[in-house]
Order: sequence, then structure tokens, then C-alpha cells
Amino acid sequence: GSFCSSSRFLSLPTMLSLPDMLKDGTKHLSGKDEALIKNIEAVGKFADILRTSLGPNGRNKMVINHLDKLFVTNDAATILKELDVIHPAAKMQALASQMQEQEIGDGTNLVVILIGEILRKAESLLQIGLHPSEIVSGYEKAGKKALEELEQLSVHKIDALRDEKQVAHCLRTVLASKQYGYEDLLASMIAKACIQVCPKNPKNFNVDNVRVTKILGMGVTDSQVVNGFVLPRPPEGAIRRVTKAKVAVFGAGIDVGKTETKGTVLIKTADDLLNFNKGEEKAMEEIIKGVHDAGVKVVVSGSSISELAMHYLERYGLMVVKVPSKFQLRRLCKAVGATALIKIGTPTPEELGFCDSVEVQEIGSTRVTVFRQESEESHVSTLVVRGSTDNIMDDIERAVDDGVNVYRAMAKDGRFVPGAGATEVELAKRLDVFGDSTPGLEQYAIKHFAEAFEVIPRTLAENAGLPTNDIISKLYAQHQKGGPNFGIDVESGEVVDVVPLGIIDLLTTKQNAIRLATSTAITILRVDQIIMSKPAGGPKPPKQGPVDGDD
Repeated sequence: GSFCSSSRFLSLPTMLSLPDMLKDGTKHLSGKDEALIKNIEAVGKFADILRTSLGPNGRNKMVINHLDKLFVTNDAATILKELDVIHPAAKMQALASQMQEQEIGDGTNLVVILIGEILRKAESLLQIGLHPSEIVSGYEKAGKKALEELEQLSVHKIDALRDEKQVAHCLRTVLASKQYGYEDLLASMIAKACIQVCPKNPKNFNVDNVRVTKILGMGVTDSQVVNGFVLPRPPEGAIRRVTKAKVAVFGAGIDVGKTETKGTVLIKTADDLLNFNKGEEKAMEEIIKGVHDAGVKVVVSGSSISELAMHYLERYGLMVVKVPSKFQLRRLCKAVGATALIKIGTPTPEELGFCDSVEVQEIGSTRVTVFRQESEESHVSTLVVRGSTDNIMDDIERAVDDGVNVYRAMAKDGRFVPGAGATEVELAKRLDVFGDSTPGLEQYAIKHFAEAFEVIPRTLAENAGLPTNDIISKLYAQHQKGGPNFGIDVESGEVVDVVPLGIIDLLTTKQNAIRLATSTAITILRVDQIIMSKPAGGPKPPKQGPVDGDD
């Protein structure tokens, strides 16, 4: 018997750990402390970076991406996109903010900060010893309840989508959080641009129809809206201005076709030599004459124009514009209502576009070609953004994109809730009451979820340099009294009813943000192990997707 007992200790197989079973360099984090708390910390870190960018007093971030391009912005989606996030949990947070950017255009920061805060609250619950699944089920209930309550907070509904004053009033808050100080100017410009291209049924509003052309020089206040299309390059020929013009658009270049086969020509006499090029010239002239006879005054080409063609175009008094970008060409067609033709020849009347005036304007030191439509509703309107540096103009462009997107969302659902942290405090209050009435351990989760909403007014106060705790308690006091529209006026530093001040946010923005934040936070809470393979060596695979950022 003694022999058996001793042999038990001799050959114990060593336990295999998970990394031994996987490829070299695989990271494995498991358990509550390693995986979950680490994830929460990572998400919290990003929320902290972006917290200082929230609201009108938000600071800008300077991001230099891997291509050495400099971004100066406080738009959360842009910042996270350019930061190339690797951490899996933080990546989910970045994706959520990008989702918000695509759906609504505004409230990207709200999503990121809410996710961070909801998870921070979960961390303290985990440390008390609640199980993640209890927190998840509580959060799910709370998220649902928050969306129900949100519906009741609407304070303003836009009814006239074509009334510039009303639209500008609704866009002000969105723009104030991006470009504080320019919000009135930008709001009225964007309102004008959107109304110009708003179709008969506003629900079909297409964001792509509001273009932005950035031209260096002057200041932001010198920006303007052009009804039509602005091309940031002068025309090719000598003709500078045409009115009431028919427009022919050729997708390919304007040139005589080359033959496939090589031919050798034997020239015997001087006359042969003189007449040699005549045929080609004649062919070209025929084509251009045909175009001219169709009543065309403006020719747009997608690529090169041969010198010969240029000569005849000039002779027949046609204005020539070259548009090297396919995407721009497509938009130009939309603006004038033309069809891009593949082969050069006489266009049919259906294929021609029409434009009230095509002229060269000098904006700053840049010559641009402006295609203007006089009619009330054109298909494309362009915001010519001016600014002293590229970075400023880029940021204004982002603000414009947000504004235009909000207009689209507004056309679908025109309800607004009070901004400036009022909605969040009211939701926190109502969820807290809801928590009290819920039995079981879930009520802790619901109450913590409610507290997470405080982060928005708190951040607004912090960024404005106001005493945070005073403001939050004042807010709660007003909301308990039954003033659901009380928020922070960052200019005076007081707690006031924000609706008369016109600080309102789109209901769909908040709705989407809360939905995204809740589901992302819950997904992260459900994770208990992270297994990361070692990244493959060698060059990165190319990103799939359009090259031109706009389409």
C-alpha cells in the first residue's frame, strides 16, 4: 500500500493553461477583476477624454491621425474615428458613437459619456457584490422606462419645415455645442440651405443635397449660401459667364477616338501632307457643331479635353468646365438635371440639363464656377464656408453636417425636449422613483442607472466653470418642485427654465443616444473573458469602402 501512495505524487500531469493551448502571444483576461473591471476602466477613460468636449463650453481636441492629418474638433465621432481605438470594449463605444453620427448626426458625445457613466455605476454595484446578470436585467428595465418617460418630456414641435425662423430656432442648440458663438449665423444659413432643397414631402429630404465648399480667407461670418452648385475651379476656356444655358455633361473626355490598330501612311505629295490632318479636324468640328446646334451653351467634361476640341469649343462660343471627380460630376448632374453621356456626340434634349446662370466668381483668391438656379427649389444648395485656416473650416463643415442631419431627423419627427441638462435630470428623477417601486436587487441597478444621467448636467456645469454640486442640487430642487424644463444656463451660470431661451434638443437624438448607450453598456457587462490573438504581422489589409468621403 505504501508504494501506491508515494507514486501518486511522482507523475502529476501539469495543468494546461489556456494560453498554452492557443497560438503564441494570445492574451487572455478572464474573471470579474481582469476582464470586466478592465473594460469598464477603458470605457471610462474615453468618456473622460470626451467629457470636456461636451456642450457649448466644450474644449477642442487636437488629434493627429496616422496620416499626419491634423484635426481640431470637439465632435466625438470624429475624435474617436481618428484615434484608431484598439481596445475591444472602447471600440464598441466608438462604434456606438459612429452609429449615432450616421443616424442623427448629433449627440455623439452624449452616447460616449453615457456609456462610460452607466458602466462606472455598474462597477460600484459589482464591488458591493451584485452579479452582472442582476445589473443587466435592472439596466434593461431602466433603459426601457427611460425611453417611455422621454416621450412625455416633449416641449416643442416644429410644424413648418419651410419656415426659416422656426428651423433656425431648432438648429441653434445643436450648433451651439459645436461652434459656440457662431450658432445663430450658422443656424440661419443651414436653415436656408435645407429649405432650398427640401422636396415636396420633407420626409424624403436627402442630406447629400446640401454641399459644403471650403474656400480659404476672410472669416466664418463671410460664409454664404448659394442656390445651386459651386465648383472650386475656374472654367477652361475664355468664356466666363453664361445665362439661361442648356448644359451638356460628358463623362469621358472630349477627344477624337484613337484607332486600335496601328496604320502606316505613305505620303507622296505636299498636298497629301497638308490634307492629312484635315479629316480629323473636320470630324471634331462636326461633333462640336452638333452640340452647339442642340442649343447647348455649357459643356462639362469628366476628364481631359484635347487642344483641338478646345479650339472648336471656343470658336462656337461654348463655355467649358472640367470636373475631374466622378462624385462631383454626379452631383453637378443632379444640380442641373442632366445625364452624363459616355460618348461624345449630339445630345438629345432629354439628356441636357438647364441652368439659369453659370459664372465665374472670385471668392477670396480662389476662382470658382457657380451654377445658379433661380427657381425656388433647386436640387442642390451649397454652403460656401470661409475661414482663416483649414482646421476652422473643417470644423465648421462638421457642424454643418450635424445641422443638416438634424434637419433630416426633424423632418421625420419634429418633437423637441428641453436641452441644457434639463431632460437628463428629469429622467434621473423619474427613474429614481421607478427604482423605489421595483422589488428585488434590480432596484439598486435602476437607481444607479438613474444617477448616471446626472453626468450630463454635471459636465455642462464643469465645462462652464460653475460650482458643480450647487448647480446639481439646485436642479434637483427645481425638478422636485415640478419644473421639468429647468436646466443650466451656461452664460449666466443660473438654473433656469431653458425653453424660453430656445435651448431645445431633438427628441430622436436623445432617444437614439439612450438606446445605443444602454445596449452597448449591457453588452460590455455581459463579457467575462477577453481572448485577444496576437495581431498578424505584415501590411494591414486595405479598408473596404468608398474612397471619396462624401459618397
